[in-house]
Amino acid sequence: MQFCDDCGSMMKKQDGVMVCTNCGERTEQTVDTEEFVTTEEQTGDEIIESSEDANFEGKPTANDVTCDECGNTEAWYTIKQTASADEPPTRFFKCKRCGKKWREYS
Repeated sequence: MQFCDDCGSMMKKQDGVMVCTNCGERTEQTVDTEEFVTTEEQTGDEIIESSEDANFEGKPTANDVTCDECGNTEAWYTIKQTASADEPPTRFFKCKRCGKKWREYS
């Protein structure tokens, strides 16, 4: 992964050069790798959905939480980095009994 020297945003490879996804800055590839993985190349199992209508069923189950709505102690969850990389990730939950969704910041 390569980041823009001007604004710090992630860059992607385009026509043989790296292009900033935010400001459009173009530069040579400095990361020593031949293969970059993009979301277009990832399978559905590798992409984390955290939208309002995300399908949580089939995701890992947490038994260390309690739903405020129904008191159930089982919920599906996903993890997503919502802040800067030096902050802990956020866990998104969906109650297995009533379907209530909530998040937990570590």
